[in-house]
Amino acid sequence: QVQLAESGGGSAESGGSLRLACKISGRTSGNLCMGWFRQARRGNEREGVAVLAGDGSTSYADSVKGRFTISRNNAQNTLYLQMNSLGPDDTAMYFCAAGMPVLVDGCHNYRTHYHAMDYWGKGLRVTVSA
Repeated sequence: QVQLAESGGGSAESGGSLRLACKISGRTSGNLCMGWFRQARRGNEREGVAVLAGDGSTSYADSVKGRFTISRNNAQNTLYLQMNSLGPDDTAMYFCAAGMPVLVDGCHNYRTHYHAMDYWGKGLRVTVSA
């Protein structure tokens, strides 16, 4: 079992920055795939923003490349999402998630198949004003 607890988020103006954090507890060893997903409106599909595979490789949605950075502090068991150059289209609920793919590379497929993630945080709201 893996437990995830997000923090950070809130409101920002266009062009601003925010950092999200996700505290990870429980089973954190092995081929753990970590990621951030967002949902613009209730009922919409969750979009994979960024994932971090067990080998440290990352992948991002085209819409956030060059603006967002996913990272992990292993000593503190915390996953981060640094969001820069925010725009109104980044307004959404953001969720931290974890999965256990069989192969390390499978993590990058998880970004576009959110159902494959096994564990989810409760989510937090990010609002970007124009």
